[in-house]
Amino acid sequence: MSTLGYILLFTFIGSIGALIGGLVLLSHRKFALKISHFLASFAAGILLGTAFFDLLPEAVHEGEEAGINIFPWALFGIVLFFLLERFIHWFHHHEEFHKEEESKSTLPLIIFGDTMHNFIDGVVIAATFMVNVPLGIATSISVFVHEVPQEIGDFGLMLHKGLKPKRIILVNVLSAALAFSGAIITYLLGNILEPYIPMLLAITAGFFIYIASSDLIPEIHHEKRKGFAVIESLLLIIGVVVVGVSVSLLEHGN
Repeated sequence: MSTLGYILLFTFIGSIGALIGGLVLLSHRKFALKISHFLASFAAGILLGTAFFDLLPEAVHEGEEAGINIFPWALFGIVLFFLLERFIHWFHHHEEFHKEEESKSTLPLIIFGDTMHNFIDGVVIAATFMVNVPLGIATSISVFVHEVPQEIGDFGLMLHKGLKPKRIILVNVLSAALAFSGAIITYLLGNILEPYIPMLLAITAGFFIYIASSDLIPEIHHEKRKGFAVIESLLLIIGVVVVGVSVSLLEHGN
């Protein structure tokens, strides 16, 4: 399969994650909300594992060949997405879901944030496949896994604000489609972007670290029940281990 074929296929797979969580919520709202903490814990482990086992090592390798110190760029990624959270209210919708007196004025911000989020997911998937296929696959899986708990929160918040289910599905389908725009633009600009791939990988690692540490892990700490806390902690560790083992197997496979 060509690089473009991989990019389109796995962008599609990653985009499905933008809808699965919400569709589950719409059909089984109580059940979805019960398991959302567990999904968030597993997703946090997946994101951290991908950042430290896959993206950063690859960025270091690519950066050494190009004479680029990638760690300031990883820090830049963290700061960048902190600013996006502050000014766009992008990532942390889970707390807002529990607030009963939120006005509908935040709906455009939620939709805009999700759209930008999906566009960048497409950029990230395409950029990593342009490095090598195993890295692209690992990144696509991470995108898919972290989208499920994220979208459960977003769908829940939209429902809470009075948006009708059909409108929610339409908005999210259109938003998810922006991932393909990001992926195709990145692929077409491949020659131009190639010198900047190490920096993009590092920024993506910062992106994953920030989502896990600022959005998902606080959700784990928010759960006070001992049994749940133990399970969530184990799921985070399992997520990290799964990525570590997967990366090792993919590397040996090549």
